Amino acid sequence: MVGSIEVAISKPYSNGAISNHNGLEEKLDEFCRFLGKSNDDLLKIVGVGGGAWGSVFAALLQDNYGSFRDKVQIRIWRRPGRAVDKATAEHLFEVINSREDVLRRLIRRCAYLKYVEARLGDRTLYADEILKDGFCLNMIDTPLCPMKVVTNLQEAVWDADIVINGLPSTETQEVFEEIRKYWKERITTPIIISLAKGIEAELDPSPRIITPTQMINRATGVPIENILYLGGPNIASEIYNKEYANARICGADKWRFALAKFLRQPHFIVWDNSDLVTHEVMGGLKNVYAIGAGMVAALTNESATSKSVYFAHCTSEMIFITHLLAEEPEKLAGPLLADTYVTLLKGRNAWYGHMIASGKLSLDMGASISGKGTIQGVSAIEAFYELLSQASLNVLHPEANKPVAPVELCPLLKTLYKILITREQGAEAILEALRDENLNDPRDRIEIAQTHAFYKPSLLGQP
Repeated sequence: MVGSIEVAISKPYSNGAISNHNGLEEKLDEFCRFLGKSNDDLLKIVGVGGGAWGSVFAALLQDNYGSFRDKVQIRIWRRPGRAVDKATAEHLFEVINSREDVLRRLIRRCAYLKYVEARLGDRTLYADEILKDGFCLNMIDTPLCPMKVVTNLQEAVWDADIVINGLPSTETQEVFEEIRKYWKERITTPIIISLAKGIEAELDPSPRIITPTQMINRATGVPIENILYLGGPNIASEIYNKEYANARICGADKWRFALAKFLRQPHFIVWDNSDLVTHEVMGGLKNVYAIGAGMVAALTNESATSKSVYFAHCTSEMIFITHLLAEEPEKLAGPLLADTYVTLLKGRNAWYGHMIASGKLSLDMGASISGKGTIQGVSAIEAFYELLSQASLNVLHPEANKPVAPVELCPLLKTLYKILITREQGAEAILEALRDENLNDPRDRIEIAQTHAFYKPSLLGQP
């Protein structure tokens, strides 16, 4: 594979401003000592995937630690060759000229002219090229700091100490299988932090959920104790603009405490938790219902009443599903609802549902949308539906007093599957499902979940 490294300028910028380094060098030194790095051994961090959250995460690290070039190297890999269309180039030019700090930075770097030429249609820009200048194709309105961009995957990852997975779940397995080839001769084992919130389904030999951290473990052979998940109720652009946010890093005790401290910033608080897979699955679950929320908003002209009715039913279904997945589901209620809330307010999955229901997007366009990236809720709908339809997971229906597949107690999930996957119904079906006279009070579903032993550890691959 042929690629190149494009080097950013030496001073780190946060939207054009030099970051505050008070105490950061000491924190970096402490983390390097924890990893067993010698003073002359660079800490090498690489982000894999140039989507919104992956780019922001790498940029946060660059802003914090990038100036200590004799101690740390922070890079991001994305595939080469993704062209920026003319409409996006025109909008990017407007963004650049609306921000004096960004404009001055590009002029200093002798990089402004190419954006002028792209605006005029005289040249084509590429996603990896603009990322070097701090522009993520999926988040044009929020300029980031300049970054070191690598387009050769082998060169990016072969000696990395920490790898950040910013890929969608649908691409994680394939890319990390390729990465495995480049790690055959490694002596040390890398630490991998996954940001992905999607899930996939595996039906044989028994139905279970496969999460991105499990995909990485399978693809690379890296022990699961070296693979962690970071997620939380946040919007990437707002985090980079220093809106207060929090997240959890989940995984083995061996790494998560030190990583939480290393990643924490005054506006970005990182907690830690040992429950890796369940938090990861919950991050995928909220995307399912966010799509439906966007549809309801579009179809009812943003009716607060209709949206609240939907919220009541979708949260009751999520609570029911968590009782299938977790032995102590009440511990997940706060994080799950917070993540759902922010996604409904401003996430790409809710936006996608809105655009589909309003006719501005077509299902034929697929789940990878220009300017937004992959809509992970689509594959999550298919995965959860397929899993919860399996007869081997049947639960006793309290009213009918007969065994039914768990999905029969999740009418919104069933409807979203019929709208987005089999396409046998239109978006209006989500409202019909809400208005069904036979639809139970959402409280009843929660009560059913709380009073019956529905826990199915096999869904998460546990005995």
